Formats: sequence, structure tokens, C-alpha cells
Amino acid sequence: MKELIEYILQFGNLNQQQIDLITSKVTEIQIRKDAYFSEAGKIPRQVGFVVDGVVRGCYYNNKGEEITRCFIPENNLVVDYPNFEANTTSAEYLQAGTDCKLIVFSKQDWDELSYTIVGWDNIKNKMVQKCLYQKSRKSPVISQDATARYLEFLENYPTLANRVALSHIASYLGVTQQSLSRIRKNIR
Repeated sequence: MKELIEYILQFGNLNQQQIDLITSKVTEIQIRKDAYFSEAGKIPRQVGFVVDGVVRGCYYNNKGEEITRCFIPENNLVVDYPNFEANTTSAEYLQAGTDCKLIVFSKQDWDELSYTIVGWDNIKNKMVQKCLYQKSRKSPVISQDATARYLEFLENYPTLANRVALSHIASYLGVTQQSLSRIRKNIR
């Protein structure tokens, strides 16, 4: 819980009563590796905060191939926010890339904080902006060669190379697993 509160306090000030209210609105959950936090075709119903583990955002392209769009490690929000906020079905999956421990808010509790805590909307908007920015900016530039994309991945996600499946990293980079293995061997 401490991690969540420290995260929130980066974006604004809260008094102890407000912090206690926030902590009363959350639930801690465990998600096993490969289980979904939210799924395509369903309306996202919760906002999560990753305490331990890595969640990945992925979708299926028109050929039915699974594409990893982003990785969300510890101390970050995880939510398909546009669809969560609009109450519409998602087009992507948020899947546990490792066993995960999350702190989650239900839609009702997340919205209730806006009505109860003065300044919560401002804090919430800053957290959501960071979440959306992280999901969008981390995609590799396909015009780069594969080695440059992998090196950029290592720079953006220094702790993930040995924690998530190689197939997910390869998918994220837009290369085959064999190519990724070759690249990794060549840069050691």
C-alpha cells in the first residue's frame, strides 16, 4: 500500500484523512502469469497499480498474430483508460507477463474519489497522463534495425529482459524469436 500512496503523492498533496479514504477503496489481488487483467471485447472495470510483476498490453493483428504493444512494470498504473472512462469495450488485452500483485480500484470507487477528495481529479489526470504516455512512447520504431530496437528496449525497460517471455519481447520488437536470440547473442 505504501508504494501506491508514494506514487499518488508524486502528483499532488493529500492529508492523512484523504490517504485513509483512498486506502479504504482498494483491494489487493494476485494475478498468475498469463492471466488477464482486462480483455479485448470486454469493458475494463478496474484501475490497477502494479506492486510486483509485469503486465503487458497486447492485441491481435488482422492476421491473427499476437502483438505486444507495451510492458507495465512495478510502480505504474495499469488500465485501458479511454475505454474504462467511456465504459466501452476494449480492443486490447492487459495480461500478466509474470505473476503479479496489484492494488485495484473498482470503477465505482475510482469515480467516488473524484466526488469526495478536493483536488483528486487533478492528481488522477496527471497519473493517467503518465500511464498513457508510457503506453504510447515505448513502442519501438520499426524503421530502426532490429538490434537498435532491442538496445532501445533494454534502455526503456532495463529490468525486464530476463523477467518476461522472449516471445513477448520479440513480438514487441517486431522480430522472430530466432532473430531476437541472435541479436542477444551478438551484443553480449
